[in-house]
Amino acid sequence: MAIRIGIIGAGNIGSVHASQFSQLRDVCEITAITDLYLPLAEQRAVEYGIPAVLESPEALIQSPNVDAVVIGVPNQYHAELAVRAIEAGKHVLLEKPMGINAAAAKEILRASQATDKVVMIGHQMRWESVPMQIKEQVDRGELGRIYTAKTGWYRRKGIPGWGTWFTRMDQSGGGPLIDIGVHMLDLALYLMGNPKPVSVYGATYAEFGPKRKGIGTWGKPNWNGIYDVEDLATALIKMEDGSSLTLEVSWAVHMDTDNTPFVHLMGTEGGASYRGATGKLLTEKFDKPLETPLSRPENDEHERLRLSRHFLDCIITGKQPITSALTGFTNNLVLDAIYESSRTGHEVKLDWNL
Repeated sequence: MAIRIGIIGAGNIGSVHASQFSQLRDVCEITAITDLYLPLAEQRAVEYGIPAVLESPEALIQSPNVDAVVIGVPNQYHAELAVRAIEAGKHVLLEKPMGINAAAAKEILRASQATDKVVMIGHQMRWESVPMQIKEQVDRGELGRIYTAKTGWYRRKGIPGWGTWFTRMDQSGGGPLIDIGVHMLDLALYLMGNPKPVSVYGATYAEFGPKRKGIGTWGKPNWNGIYDVEDLATALIKMEDGSSLTLEVSWAVHMDTDNTPFVHLMGTEGGASYRGATGKLLTEKFDKPLETPLSRPENDEHERLRLSRHFLDCIITGKQPITSALTGFTNNLVLDAIYESSRTGHEVKLDWNL
């Protein structure tokens, strides 16, 4: 029987999920959708042929016609909805970040540990073609021991939805660090082999948003709203095995940037670089530097389609997703430490007590 999908949140991300799962009708069907603004849910239902528009998230979670819940709502609601869905016996695909902070992420992790249902975080960058090619080489040992890495995403002018939930700490949990930085942190740790972070030294800055500068094209501004998050963050993350990771992200900054996400891995036997749709493998042969270019294959399927297929495959086989609840909690733990380090001016050691 096809896996029945219910979507909470009919905005941009909810529409993306509906589009991808609609292409996998051999193993799933989208049976229900809901949104706080029901006319938008009704619009998506027409667009994607979804038979039921339910009046609330609770109605969707409790629906006997839903096996798996996709959650694409503002960060502040992630933990509440995910825990309720898990406790209702549903599989859960949760948009990033896992929680608005580590405490919220811990609630989801604990709930996931008490069930045999699949709980997966939607970090689609792990399913992009170039990172997948790099990961294959890392797993084969071609890079040797990865002792340090650098990752980031500098947006030149890209503050989203000024004054909306995006720029309110109490609703989003932060600015670019928790918005796009969580993607880069997750991808870099994954490509490094998932070393355990143990301490962080970081700093955050708000030099554009409070002046209403650096405004991007995503979302509609609310000029009567609030901006109390950062617009740039930088951090050095140390791992239990001695390796380290530098993370740098911005929504707005005066610098020469191509607005492209990047990861650079530095290993004892080789290195790897990822920048958007391209990358390189780097090593030394016969006393000369050697580079192998990487690129997205022609007719490559979308990374979110691979993500969606992985979620369904985990439900069918019972295996643990590669973006598990534990990886989501790890990300939130590091992000919290960066904000705390910036506030105190000191290095912060991570508390792994669950």
